[in-house]
Amino acid sequence: MASGVTVSDEVIKVFNDMKVRKSSSSDEVKKRKKAVLFCLSDDKKKIVVEEGKHILVGDIGDTVDDPYACFVKLLPLNDCRYGLYDATYETKESKKEDLVFIFWAPEGAPLKSKMIYASSKDAIKKKFTGIKHEWQVNGLDDIQDRSTLAEKLGGSVVVSLEGRPL
Repeated sequence: MASGVTVSDEVIKVFNDMKVRKSSSSDEVKKRKKAVLFCLSDDKKKIVVEEGKHILVGDIGDTVDDPYACFVKLLPLNDCRYGLYDATYETKESKKEDLVFIFWAPEGAPLKSKMIYASSKDAIKKKFTGIKHEWQVNGLDDIQDRSTLAEKLGGSVVVSLEGRPL
């Protein structure tokens, strides 16, 4: 069932910027988002980029040692969110980067919030063309262990995530 919620142009722009990895100067690369959270607007009519809830590629190494752990910390414990995470991982054959769409619906979130986020998920997913990996997460236990993300990305062929062996 559709909720009638729309997706803001800013959300689409952020997705397109993350999806297109054009060769750019190191300053431009540093400004690229590694992870970002999206939430519903206050009037619950639009999906918007959540203020201040992102990790930039330039933060990694400077202020962020482990971007995945940092991303997990951005998630609210008692409300739903949509997230986009640019996973860097290695298989036995090659290095890869893939965007992962995450639907965060923790058990502690209000039922009304879970319902509107669940019914609005298709609206945002339709705008995110070409996403290979989708992951619904219902609690910190599911997301804190990076091997669960590795499983989503390719299972046992993944040997490292964000430069850290599994």
